[in-house]
Amino acid sequence: MRVSLIQLDVDPAESAAARRARAAALVRAQQGSDLVVLPELWLLGGFAYEAWSDGAEPLDGPTAEAMAAAAKDAGVWLHAGSIVERDPDGPIYNTSLLYSPAGELVRSYRKIHRFGFDHGEAVVMGAGTELVTVPTEFGTLGLATCYDLRFPELFRALLDAGTEIFVVPAAWPARRREHWTLFARARAVEEQAFVIACNTAGTHGAVEQGGHSLVVDPWGVVLAEAGPGEQVLTVELDPGVVATARAEFPVLRDRLMGIQAPIERA
Repeated sequence: MRVSLIQLDVDPAESAAARRARAAALVRAQQGSDLVVLPELWLLGGFAYEAWSDGAEPLDGPTAEAMAAAAKDAGVWLHAGSIVERDPDGPIYNTSLLYSPAGELVRSYRKIHRFGFDHGEAVVMGAGTELVTVPTEFGTLGLATCYDLRFPELFRALLDAGTEIFVVPAAWPARRREHWTLFARARAVEEQAFVIACNTAGTHGAVEQGGHSLVVDPWGVVLAEAGPGEQVLTVELDPGVVATARAEFPVLRDRLMGIQAPIERA
């Protein structure tokens, strides 16, 4: 299986229309890959809060149309990162889009864990509520986004839903890049699954991005890692390694469910 991660430079000097066209061209250039992944909120910027409301679009908007056409032209599964989704009956959402090689929108995922505490995404956007897994010919994909990486219970729930390959677009800042690598490897080891994590480069919302997109195997081995700037990271991986790792080191069967703290009695 060939995977290509497009680590886009999100430059506020570049218009959204120009970046959309550039991203579509980069996707088309990955013909021959099986799966192509873009970062989180690459069109507007993961920290460009002030641009989100005006730049929000529906699931059949211009970005969705451009990504569907690019996936079909390249003949690839495309995780198109995430967009700011405008729900006509509700708030805006941080929503990931997954397309088949036929250019069909197979599933979307609204980010469950919103970053910012009392600011930014945490107060501007709505929270997703649905776990999303997608069966493919190379294994079941589990979808998560950026800040989700900090919550292992989400990944365990996705594991229980059959996930073998986690796909995680992000706009992870440079100042916490060590956490980015640590969590990607930890989630891979915990769930004995591949983690495909695609970050942004550049600076947006005055926040320098961390880059260093990476692919981690079920043993925690980093198969490939990008640098800090814009680049396409391509790696060959064997999906069969998931079953092998789980059989050779069957740690998941020793899980104890429903553990509670002991009750102290007077």
